[in-house]
Amino acid sequence: MNRGKLAFTAVYLKGKHGYVGFIEEMPGVNSYGRTIEEARRLLQEVAALFFYAEWRSAHEMLAGKDVVRESFFIPIPCA
Repeated sequence: MNRGKLAFTAVYLKGKHGYVGFIEEMPGVNSYGRTIEEARRLLQEVAALFFYAEWRSAHEMLAGKDVVRESFFIPIPCA
């Protein structure tokens, strides 16, 4: 299976005790770190786990079923 890469927008907010990070295009995917590097690393891990969980759920739901798979593209509006 070919695996591609998607680009998202990570945002980091500095607070008194560290950084909160979130991905603008993925509600609910966020992290916290004492440093921006820690928040960034954890955000990447959380996003990867999110995609894996969704993939696994779909894989289990479709097991043994006759399906059609195709590439799907979403135009992204410019800010």
